[in-house]
Amino acid sequence: MYKLNVNGKVHEVDAESDMPLLWVLREILGMTGTKYGCGIAQCGACTVHLNGQPVRSCVTPVDSLGKSKVVTMGGLVQDGKPHKVQQAFIDEQVPQCGYCLNGWVMTTVSFLEKTPKPTDAQIREALSGLKCRCGTHTAILRAVKRAAQA
Repeated sequence: MYKLNVNGKVHEVDAESDMPLLWVLREILGMTGTKYGCGIAQCGACTVHLNGQPVRSCVTPVDSLGKSKVVTMGGLVQDGKPHKVQQAFIDEQVPQCGYCLNGWVMTTVSFLEKTPKPTDAQIREALSGLKCRCGTHTAILRAVKRAAQA
C-alpha cells in the first residue's frame, strides 16, 4: 500500500512496487489525461511533474515516489481555469489528435518556470525530447511564446 500525493490530494493505492506511476494514475486512480505513448521514456506523452520537475511516468516505479508531490495536467487547472500554458495551447489551436499534448504542456510549464523569457533556440532545446506525429510544431512554438508573454 502506497500513499501518493497527486494534484494536492493524498491517495492510498495498492500496487506492486515496480508498477509504473503511469499505470497507477491511469488504471488505479482513473486519471487518464496522462497518456501511454512508447513505454520507454522516449516520446513524453506520459510526462507528469514530480516535485516540480517533469518526469516520464512510464518508467517511474511507484515505490520510488516516497513523499513526492505528483502533478498531472489536470492538476494544473486552478479554480476551473486552465494554466496559462494550457490556455496558450488552446488559443493557438495546437491539438490535432491531442495525444501528445500532455507531454508538451507539462514540459513547457516546467521550462517556463526556469526560463520565463526564452529564445526560440531555448524553446526548441527544452522541448527537443518530445514527439508529435501530427506535426504541430510551429503551433507549439507559438503557444510557448504566448504563454511566456502571459
